Amino acid sequence: MAVNTSPEAPLPVGEVSRMIGGWIDRLGAVWVEGQITQLSRRPGAGVVFLTLRDPSHDISVGVTCYRQVFDSVADVVGEGARVVVLAKPEWYAPRGQLSLRAAEIRPVGVGELLARLEQLKKALAAEGLFAAERKKPLPFLPQLIGLVCGRASAAERDVLENARHRWPAVRFEVRNVPVQGVHAVPQVVQAVKELDGIDEVDVIVVARGGGSVEDLLPFSDEQLVRAVAQCRTPVVSAIGHEPDTPLLDYVADLRASTPTDAAKKVVPDVGEEAERVRMLRDRARRCVNALLEREERGLAHALARPSMEDPHRMIDERADHLASLVERSRRTLGHQLDRADSELTHTHARVVALSPAATLKRGYAVLQRADGHVVRDPEEVTRGEALRARVAGGEFTVKAGE
Repeated sequence: MAVNTSPEAPLPVGEVSRMIGGWIDRLGAVWVEGQITQLSRRPGAGVVFLTLRDPSHDISVGVTCYRQVFDSVADVVGEGARVVVLAKPEWYAPRGQLSLRAAEIRPVGVGELLARLEQLKKALAAEGLFAAERKKPLPFLPQLIGLVCGRASAAERDVLENARHRWPAVRFEVRNVPVQGVHAVPQVVQAVKELDGIDEVDVIVVARGGGSVEDLLPFSDEQLVRAVAQCRTPVVSAIGHEPDTPLLDYVADLRASTPTDAAKKVVPDVGEEAERVRMLRDRARRCVNALLEREERGLAHALARPSMEDPHRMIDERADHLASLVERSRRTLGHQLDRADSELTHTHARVVALSPAATLKRGYAVLQRADGHVVRDPEEVTRGEALRARVAGGEFTVKAGE
């Protein structure tokens, strides 16, 4: 319940602490999961002190338990172990400190961890965080590579040495962070976000060497997976060895089996590229030479044709053929003219022979009436009618019946 206070009627510190303790005492026992970061087992002491930390957030709480409670799991639980604790919250009023009084401690087994990771994997996959279409392609030749790894670790050495061996001019922006333990997740997330905020960084590599399932748990944390999914810069996951598959491998734009493999996939090999350029140049030269040789053969074949060796030969042949045709046409035309002349002469002779003038020359005469009609029958004229007689030498007038 809310407490009414004012500057004139404030509550003493002891009263506030007592009230907070009363509120906390009303809480029942709860099961709490976390990672043990500090463990104190003083010889002869009946109470064990430990600190339980949230692996994904920078939050921790002190835990106390009787020695017999901890001794039951002392062989399998130590600093860095993930445990589930049945505890009741307690408030220590003199110091204003919250702690947990553990009644039972259970280690989180590998099988249980893997089952939880599988459930988280299915949930994230259902959201589309692992979809292939959201994967971003890596640049062919990154100018600046962001590297998140442990300080002075073998993973850092493998990535830097192999990348610089392959491409000596490559540059790195390195962020050294814890890669296991309770501080790993928040610092890895912060490093990834910092590198993603640098415009010059072309690709980010998150690298770590091999380890147990518990050691690699930070790279399956939901907070880290979501941070990588939101990156605008391509991210390469190089965690552990070939069999290790933390959830970071699924959300990253590219999975490398080892840190060395990451260097090979992110940076091209200058020797291989130079050899590829040489092979392409030789191939282009062979193609050009083959094209030139083919064109030269075609040109030589064209020049070897008779029309190219003697360009006027075809004209001369055509000229001779044309002259032959002209001569032939002249002969044909002459024969046709001669035949037409002969036919014309023959026809003319026939016409002359059959013409009225020729008949008149043989002594015949043509009688015509005054209107020009030829007299063919004596019945056509009357006695004494004037007629015109036409003979070969001319014409004269005669009268019928005289």
